[in-house]
Amino acid sequence: MPKTEADLMEFLAELGIAASTRRHPPLFTVADSQALRGEIAGGHTKNLFLKDKKDNFFLVTVGEEAVVDLKQIHQVIGAAGRVSFGRPEMLMELLGVAPGAVTVFGLINDRAGRVKVVLDKALMDHAMINAHPLTNEATTSVAAGDLIRFVEATGHDAVILKVSA
Repeated sequence: MPKTEADLMEFLAELGIAASTRRHPPLFTVADSQALRGEIAGGHTKNLFLKDKKDNFFLVTVGEEAVVDLKQIHQVIGAAGRVSFGRPEMLMELLGVAPGAVTVFGLINDRAGRVKVVLDKALMDHAMINAHPLTNEATTSVAAGDLIRFVEATGHDAVILKVSA
């Protein structure tokens, strides 16, 4: 069973990470979430769940307005050839979330470490980072440094690269 939002909050608390969460109607797209701008400060995320031809999986987390060249990103993230979007079944299996709720916090469910996470440098320049807490009915805010601590505490390397144009 995938971890729940409550499990995530408990994990963050155990790490000493201060997190604030704001409830809202379900948000499925960046356009939906932009209606909350001005109410939640910091960098807002857009997440790409990708796979390469050797079935390596990647979670690329960028700022909501970032432009990403999907034809070239494989060269930046170290994929084996061009990438495509991962299937919803694999998203659920590896990160424990459904399409529309993809989040860097899903790494808590990747206990086998199959997903390589890449955080965009421009996003990480924000003091606060906002992401769904395993549900698209809320937004959780953490400090950028704490997001890195979270990623590392899940057993993943916090790779920060310039992936947006």
